[in-house]
Amino acid sequence: MTPAGELLAAEIERHGPLAFHRFMETALYHPELGYYRRSRDPFGKGGDFYTAEQIQPVFGILMAAYIRQLYSAMGEPADFVVVELGAGRREMANACSEWRYLPIDLDGGVLPEDFRGVVFCNEFFDALPVDVAVFRDGAFRQQCVGFEEGRFVWSVGAEVAPEVAEYLRAFYSEPVEGNWHEINLAALAWMDRIAHALHDGYLLTVDYGYTRAEAMRFPSGTLMGYRRHTAHDDVFAEPGLRDITAHVNFTALQEHGARRGLHSEKFLTLAQILLAAGEPDQFAAALGPGNDLRRRMQLKSLLFGLGETFRVLLQRKEREREAEGKA
Repeated sequence: MTPAGELLAAEIERHGPLAFHRFMETALYHPELGYYRRSRDPFGKGGDFYTAEQIQPVFGILMAAYIRQLYSAMGEPADFVVVELGAGRREMANACSEWRYLPIDLDGGVLPEDFRGVVFCNEFFDALPVDVAVFRDGAFRQQCVGFEEGRFVWSVGAEVAPEVAEYLRAFYSEPVEGNWHEINLAALAWMDRIAHALHDGYLLTVDYGYTRAEAMRFPSGTLMGYRRHTAHDDVFAEPGLRDITAHVNFTALQEHGARRGLHSEKFLTLAQILLAAGEPDQFAAALGPGNDLRRRMQLKSLLFGLGETFRVLLQRKEREREAEGKA
């Protein structure tokens, strides 16, 4: 068993089954044993998965071109800032070098107060720890993690807490007996922080996920583990050595964001956004001098692979509109 697994098993032995949120938080973010805290780099060819940012430099060039369009729409303010949440290896830093660039991770960096610009979140929300619930016998019940015969197992707990029930009622359709749901309260908390700090600008989210109407496609939920570029249904295997993700509930981001002054402007596929970014110069900047073959392959992967899987939500925060809403 992994060191993180031993820690979790001991906690279950002492206190009984754990909320899945606690399991995921420890497996990913324990200061020494968590997946994202170990010295080994999980990204790229030698890691466990690629993100869109690993398709560099094309991804960075095109996303910077799109951010440039947003910068222009705002009147090119001198105090424009690009804040990247979940910045990882800072691969967007070079692409965003024309502006002040501020990388923030869960273990480092603080949102600036009262700033203007773009908050860029690429595969950030899907890696936040979630709660899990199952609808059984007419009620939402917490899915916990037990430990039996040397392995972690699912254990149905009590009815969910009031704030979890509120999330489920607000952002999912009518419940169906036996269906599983993930509840990302941490994402709503981050939306609150962003809305409080960003007085003028955009929240640009790139991730995979679903809307309220699409959630029925996932009766068993969306939790997935990743190791060596392979997806696994067993999210309990090798805690601390595998990534764990849950699809993003975009309805939650849209509707909670709107209540905080972050109003949805676009909800498209990544491919559509990249096409809009590359169209003005016919992808000349992205492909580089001589129409580089490697970059062409990166562009193809982005437009016809990741581009159709990932979605982009663009939300706008305007001080004037916020003031009108309070009047």
